[in-house]
Amino acid sequence: MPALWIAHVTVTDDDAYGKYAALAGPAIAKHGGHFIARGGRYVQLEGKDRPRNVVAKFPSVEAAEGCYHSPEYQEALSHARGASERELLVVEIDE
Repeated sequence: MPALWIAHVTVTDDDAYGKYAALAGPAIAKHGGHFIARGGRYVQLEGKDRPRNVVAKFPSVEAAEGCYHSPEYQEALSHARGASERELLVVEIDE
């Protein structure tokens, strides 16, 4: 079943996070993911407000997990650590 990778992010260092974003996109695509929302308008109804919200769709939970643990994504993530506060989850969806 397909899965959504959902990230809620507050960027604290634009330059470093820009390096993350440049590397993360290709890593996500390599693992079959594609973005369905990146930034953009949102309404916070509950919980902690994070001004950047990203959703990518993957073929499966396993593909999303594989992406996260891949060397390519871990390299990207090294630029996000210390440059952002974030929550990331993967959830299976019914289609």
